[in-house]
Amino acid sequence: MSSLRPGSVCDTTPLQRFESQSSSGEEPSSPTAASIIAAAAAAAATATSTSNSHNLNNNNNVKLDLQLPTFVGSSGLGLGPGPGLGTGLVTGPGSIVTGKRPLRGPKKILGRILLDLCMLSCVGLPMLGLSFWGEPFKRGFFCNDSSLKHPYKHSTIRSWMLYLMCGALPVVLIILVEFFRGQDKRLHGPFKSQMARTGSGYHICHLELSYWLLECYRKIGIFIFGLGVEQLTANVAKYAIGRLRPHFFTLCQPVLWDGSNCSHPMNAGRYIEEFTCGAADMNAKGIRDMSLSFPSGHASFSCYAMLYIVLYLQRRMHWPRLRMVRHLLQFLLLLFAWYTCLTRVSDYKHHCSDVLAGAGIGITYAIVVTSTMW
Repeated sequence: MSSLRPGSVCDTTPLQRFESQSSSGEEPSSPTAASIIAAAAAAAATATSTSNSHNLNNNNNVKLDLQLPTFVGSSGLGLGPGPGLGTGLVTGPGSIVTGKRPLRGPKKILGRILLDLCMLSCVGLPMLGLSFWGEPFKRGFFCNDSSLKHPYKHSTIRSWMLYLMCGALPVVLIILVEFFRGQDKRLHGPFKSQMARTGSGYHICHLELSYWLLECYRKIGIFIFGLGVEQLTANVAKYAIGRLRPHFFTLCQPVLWDGSNCSHPMNAGRYIEEFTCGAADMNAKGIRDMSLSFPSGHASFSCYAMLYIVLYLQRRMHWPRLRMVRHLLQFLLLLFAWYTCLTRVSDYKHHCSDVLAGAGIGITYAIVVTSTMW
C-alpha cells in the first residue's frame, strides 16, 4: 500500500477525489447526494476565499462594466443610440420599452418651415403675379347674345364669408380633432401610441412640442398647399380663356370702334372684338374682372375646402359616440359648397358651365391631396 501524506484527505475535496479516480482509470463510485452537496459547498468556499484574497491584495476597487448588445424588436426598429426611436430594452418577444427620441431644436423647426414656405411660394407667387399684372384674353361677343344681358346683383356669399367658412373653419376643425385624438390613445397603433407618449421630437426653449401639434401642422400644411394649387389652376384658366360674365352688357355698356353700339341694327349678328366700356363708373379693374368668368373661383374654393374637411373627418374622427355628429358636420359642409355653387348662377356671376368646371377642379384636388391621408 502506498503511504498517504498527512492531511491529504483533508486537502482533497470529494469532487477532486472523484476526478482523480476518473483520470487514473479507476471506476469511480457513484456520487451520493451528500458528496454532491459537499462538493458544491467546497467550491463556494474556494470562490469566496479567492475573492477575499484579491480584495486584500489590491488597494483599488475593481469596476465591472457590462456592455449589453443592441437589440432589435420585431418591428425592425433599432433600440439604442442611433437614428431610430431612441434607447430601449427588449423585455420579451415583440415587446419594446423605448425612451425619448433625439430632440430636434429650433434650427430644425425653422429649416422645415422655410422648406415648406419655398414649396408654397412656387404656387403663391405665380398666383399673385396673375392677380397684379396679368391681363385676361380679350374675348369678343355677339350683340344678340342673351346670356350676357343679365342684371347685376351683389354676391350672396361674400368674399369674407367664403374665407371664413372655407379657410378659418377647416383649420379650427383640424386643430380640435387632432387635439382630442392626441388625448385618446385608443385611436393609435403601437407605433403611433409610442410617438404620442414620447412627443413630436421637436423642442423650442427646452419645451418639447406635443405630437398632436405636429399632426396639425402636417394636415393644415397639406390643406393650404392644395388650396394654392387649386386656385392657381383656376386663375390660369380664367386669364387664358377670358370668358365674359353674364352681366357684361349691364356693367360695360360696350361702345364699338366706330362709335356705334349694339342698339344699332347694323351690329346685329356681328362678332365684336374692338370695343370700349361706355359706363362712367367702370375702371380697369372692373373691366378685367368682367372677363374672368370661367371657371368659377368661388365654386372651386368652396368645393375643395369642404370636400377636404369632409374626407378629413371621415378618416380622422373615429369616436363611435360622435358618429352622427360627424355625419351632420359633413352634411352641413357639403351643403354649404352646394349652396355656394348655386348662388354663383342665381347671382349672375357665372354661367352654369363655369360653376361646373370650378367645382370639378376643387373636387379633383381635394381627392388627390387626401388620397394618402391616414
